[in-house]
Amino acid sequence: MVKRVQASFDGQGADATFARINDLSTPEFHDRDLYPFVYDLKGLNVAHGARPVLVGKNLSSLKDQDGKYLIQEIIAVATGPGSGWVDYKWPHPITNKIEDKSSYIEKLGDYVVGVGIHKP
Repeated sequence: MVKRVQASFDGQGADATFARINDLSTPEFHDRDLYPFVYDLKGLNVAHGARPVLVGKNLSSLKDQDGKYLIQEIIAVATGPGSGWVDYKWPHPITNKIEDKSSYIEKLGDYVVGVGIHKP
């Protein structure tokens, strides 16, 4: 799904891609509990496939239930090695229950895109 975001970004541009991610009815970017999210490199959420209410908010100081600054860690992976996995706690998009989540992160120009899996 990260590759789909990259292809859309390259073909249709940032704004169109972000709009499609934020539109929960776009099947290309929404499959059960899988969805992409995109931040700029300062922590501003520009697209979120499960919680569009987060769009436009800087979440760089957001901590999960274990006190992990998850957005800062996501940005560090993107600006360091350029891609990798980040583990944290996040609400499940269907049940809203806080669960362990592991997200694959890749740098995309001036942004970072991720897609994660919830671990039961």
